[in-house]
Amino acid sequence: MRDIELLVPASSLEVLKVAVIFGADAVFIGGEVYGLRAKAKNFSKEDMIEGIAFAHERGVKVYVTANILAHNGDLDGVKEYFQELKEIKPDALIIADPAVFTIAKEICPEIEIHISTQANNTNYGTYRFWHNLGASRVVSARELSLAEIKEIRQNIPDDLEIETFVHGAMCISYSGRCLLSNYFTGRDANQGACTHPCRWKYAVVEEQRPGEYLPVYENERGTYIFNSKDLCMIEHIPELIDAGIDSFKIEGRMKTALYVATVARTYRKAIDDYLESEEKYRGNMPWYLEQISNCTYRQFTTGFFFGKPSDDAQIYDSNTYIKEYTYLGIVGPQDERGLYEIEQRNKFSVGEMIEVMKPNGDNVEVMVKRIVNEDGEDMDSAPHPKQRLWIDLGVELDQYDILRRKEE
Repeated sequence: MRDIELLVPASSLEVLKVAVIFGADAVFIGGEVYGLRAKAKNFSKEDMIEGIAFAHERGVKVYVTANILAHNGDLDGVKEYFQELKEIKPDALIIADPAVFTIAKEICPEIEIHISTQANNTNYGTYRFWHNLGASRVVSARELSLAEIKEIRQNIPDDLEIETFVHGAMCISYSGRCLLSNYFTGRDANQGACTHPCRWKYAVVEEQRPGEYLPVYENERGTYIFNSKDLCMIEHIPELIDAGIDSFKIEGRMKTALYVATVARTYRKAIDDYLESEEKYRGNMPWYLEQISNCTYRQFTTGFFFGKPSDDAQIYDSNTYIKEYTYLGIVGPQDERGLYEIEQRNKFSVGEMIEVMKPNGDNVEVMVKRIVNEDGEDMDSAPHPKQRLWIDLGVELDQYDILRRKEE
């Protein structure tokens, strides 16, 4: 059996630390340029250095995305950026464009290169092509079935790794190469600036009757014809392993720390349980399914893994997430008063019941006993996002525990 890597996204230094603590074997991040999540917080050079050091101290790898489809004007900047990354020393670069690949091989040949899903990697010949050029890993196209991935594994060198998305948002366009955003808003999805028009509501207009909107689907609310359900393969860890996949990739470089912690912790336990025994994995399935539904999602699908999806993979009547928990903050260090520092994310109050989410899988229900602000004043509630506070929850906490509140 090949070693299995759990690869988790991080939008910021804070989220990277949470991903590491909650079970990631590797984390993928974006710098401030040349990645496909331009609206994410992303990493400055200083944050990248600190994040890589934090991860490496705990035996976790860090990969940096540089997977735009480059235009002429990007190439000189890419060269400068890779000179910086050569000094920072991430464990790998995730690249889609052949010109960007060539620059990486010239400037930082010591850093591994992984070929992004944006490169449309749908057959073993493509995998061999990139391997011959020096890539150590290829990310499979989301349009592949498990049978196709297994056939690829059987027809590529043993030292070439396969990385595959197993959880998160699905793109309506082939391997994410979308033109809708550029057409509607002038913001290019292939340059990292997608506005997600696949989540918008659409209707048909007949040319001779402007202003008369005809629903594409029989529903009084109109239709969201491009809006896909989210991918979830938590019930199919054995099949993923059997296909020969090396890295189980979670989508979500725009997601919160609560989302990342929830998904990382659940997949970590599912993978470890299955590697211990299939009986344990099957027995714990209700817990995985309950936990994975605790973060925001759009309903779940298995995507293309078991054949071409039916129309059931789309959500026609809504573009909203299902949200069961609200993210309140991350636990920081304890001070001399016995209070724990947090940077608050959403309002909570003294006397309220909330949950402490721990990396080992425990969810501890607690009451908020005390909230103190930066001036040392006691507060009844914490109403302002990003407020620096000190709290007493009546129990011992660990740094990087997640605080959340269940929504009724």
